[in-house]
Amino acid sequence: MEMFGDPAVWLPWTFAFLMGLSILIYVILDGFDLGVGLLMPLAEPVEKDRLVASIGPFWDANETWLVLAIGLLLVAFPTAHGVILTSLYFPVFVMLIGLILRGVSFEFRAKAPIAQKPRWNAAFFAGSLMASMSQGFMLGMYVMGLNWTWSHIGFALLTAVFLTVGYSFIGAAWLIAKTDGALQRRAVGWAKGGIWGLVLGIVAISLATPFVSPRIFEKWFSLPEFLYLSPLPVLSVVLVIYLWWQLRNLPKTTGKRVWAPFAAAMALFVLAFCGMAYSFYPYVVPEQITIYEAASAPESLFIILIGTVFVFPAILGYTVLSYYIFRGKATELRYD
Repeated sequence: MEMFGDPAVWLPWTFAFLMGLSILIYVILDGFDLGVGLLMPLAEPVEKDRLVASIGPFWDANETWLVLAIGLLLVAFPTAHGVILTSLYFPVFVMLIGLILRGVSFEFRAKAPIAQKPRWNAAFFAGSLMASMSQGFMLGMYVMGLNWTWSHIGFALLTAVFLTVGYSFIGAAWLIAKTDGALQRRAVGWAKGGIWGLVLGIVAISLATPFVSPRIFEKWFSLPEFLYLSPLPVLSVVLVIYLWWQLRNLPKTTGKRVWAPFAAAMALFVLAFCGMAYSFYPYVVPEQITIYEAASAPESLFIILIGTVFVFPAILGYTVLSYYIFRGKATELRYD
């Protein structure tokens, strides 16, 4: 208990928790709107506006969580910020270009002449693909310890594909809840295909992570830790089975139950994230720098924490408010 009275211990832990929570919220929330963008080429021309309308009120707020996570990394763990972003400079660049392209095309497609609209739809898809692939690549390289070898690049490319398909799955699950009729039925079909990308991605990372370092292997496969951690994979398998069962019974299901696939997908992301957090703790740069070594001075962290106490609830509050105000089915896309 003495460690929790030491600011040099509890302050870095607090900021690591807040940063991890911000990343998790971003992956789930921006993951589904990136997924909707990835599904644009599969939708009929008359359905594309409905896809955009389903994420229109939310996508800006979703990306705020990425800004918060990177900001916390910079101010709380400046050494790690330098190492991570330097190692991942190119995929970060690609991600930012993709996010910019999404934002521009999102606005311009609504104002462009009808003849030019397909081009902006294509740009919206391209931006979504660039952002999701780069995030998956960064995840793979992080799991591999940020070491650029051909085998690690190959694994990162694999996780890039899996995360992209996983995003398309959670995007389809979102559309199941936010749409109806023919589009909802199509979203069910998209989800049935995308679920396997999500599952394969989780399996690949789960199998690779323990073999990255003897320390992580020991944390997972020694006793009694193995018994304590067994609920994570068991719950994940149960959730996958539940998801498949739900998708087989949709779109017959109505009411609030149409949210079940999206809720289960979020739970899968949470379980996978918890497993990764346990594996790499206390390192912020895998097997190189711990959160305690990378942290700013306790005095600086305490001042930053005062600001975070106000900023974090504000971002959470307007995110929840936006989802509450725009609850229900996505309606016709209008700008008048």
